[in-house]
Amino acid sequence: MVRSVVPSIVPSGDDQTVYLVINNFGNLGTAFPETDVDKADLETLIGDLMSGQYSNPVHVVAFDTAEQWSADVSQDVAHEIRRRADLAGDDLAPSIVEFVETHGPTRQLSLRLI
Repeated sequence: MVRSVVPSIVPSGDDQTVYLVINNFGNLGTAFPETDVDKADLETLIGDLMSGQYSNPVHVVAFDTAEQWSADVSQDVAHEIRRRADLAGDDLAPSIVEFVETHGPTRQLSLRLI
């Protein structure tokens, strides 16, 4: 009997948190877009979101298989995106405006009174 080997979908690191975007594909519904596990870290995900790599993100989910947990981290990611955009003085990519407005803080405007 020949046994086929199925590759593991679990990251190879001992304790690696993987971040995945749930994207809205319109009439096709929502799904996790294909993601290279080596590029599923938080820093890469935030960079990809800010550069418009996702067309309509609705949630970000974190998975840690070593610690056996998962969580919706959309609010944390939206806060960080807003913070970075504000520090850089950049506008949000059009594809993430709704995501950040739904999950993150509103942009703080500083008013100077004369």
